[in-house]
Amino acid sequence: MLGIFIICLAILVSIFGYVIAPDPTPDADLQTVEIQSKPPGYLQQFLKIPAVNTIQTTWLSSIFFGRPASYTFIPIKSYTLNGQNILIQKYVDEDTAVALSLNINTITGNKPATIHQYIIIKKYWLGTDAFGRDILSRIIIGTRVSLAVGFIAVIISLTIGILLGALAGFYRGKIDAAVMWLVNVTWSIPTLLLVFAITLTLGKGFLQIFIAVGLTLWVSVARIVRGQVMAVKELEYVQAARALGFKDSRIIVRHILPNIIGPVLVIAAGNFATAIIIEAGLSFLGIGVQPPQPSWGLMIKENYNLIITHNAVQAIIPGFAIMLLVLAFNLLGTALRDAVDVKE
Repeated sequence: MLGIFIICLAILVSIFGYVIAPDPTPDADLQTVEIQSKPPGYLQQFLKIPAVNTIQTTWLSSIFFGRPASYTFIPIKSYTLNGQNILIQKYVDEDTAVALSLNINTITGNKPATIHQYIIIKKYWLGTDAFGRDILSRIIIGTRVSLAVGFIAVIISLTIGILLGALAGFYRGKIDAAVMWLVNVTWSIPTLLLVFAITLTLGKGFLQIFIAVGLTLWVSVARIVRGQVMAVKELEYVQAARALGFKDSRIIVRHILPNIIGPVLVIAAGNFATAIIIEAGLSFLGIGVQPPQPSWGLMIKENYNLIITHNAVQAIIPGFAIMLLVLAFNLLGTALRDAVDVKE
């Protein structure tokens, strides 16, 4: 139940990420370089200036893809009003500030009484990264990548694995020998090296990484399905279906596969967790998801050099997120294994 709760929470976060993220811009990529690598709970005062020619988006588009920033945020240390101007001390670092004078009417649209509404204080709950982006927002949006790569990779691996495994287990003979030869060859290649080769062939990108991971996880599915089909096809109800003259395709799809779905779900949960780890590793090495799209593995790469400093949390937080989601799918896989084990 804990695993299911974490997975359901991650799904909701991935769907409504741009609604709940403090930074709703596309890819949570609002950069403020002056406040880079700040610790969790950091507070910063800003003067927000309305952006020119802001692209309008629909509410549905803003939910799934974010919306461009409507304001330009200038970090400040303090401000004073001087007639028609606002004098600000622009934040550069802890010891440095630059004095600037801006026209109030330009900022407020000729409504000088509302100038105080353009002074805000932001709290960065998990701090900022090396580019001054909100880590919490990028963790939230990065959930989509981890779940998407796991889901698509599992779909690809199940499709290939079930097809080849069912054919090998049902027909045996040369088909079985050919499929098992392919399985053994694929399994003999280290997973990361195989993913590297596929990724370099298909190119870097969001969809390519999904396909590459999926094409490396089907072998375990094929072996499980083959063994289960070999055991089930000798049972009485399959023999009865053959005696009734049903086609092989119908026997496999309608009678055999529904009765071996339990072990397949167990291996699918394990493959989901494996896909998340592989994607994080590829992104960490720079051949997975590309910036500025947030990925937990990419976030570790961008901040791992801070581990030996007092800001190690920037690298630890995405690592903890990976661990938590992988643990959830492993717990789910263990529960499914116990549920489908009819011997207990």
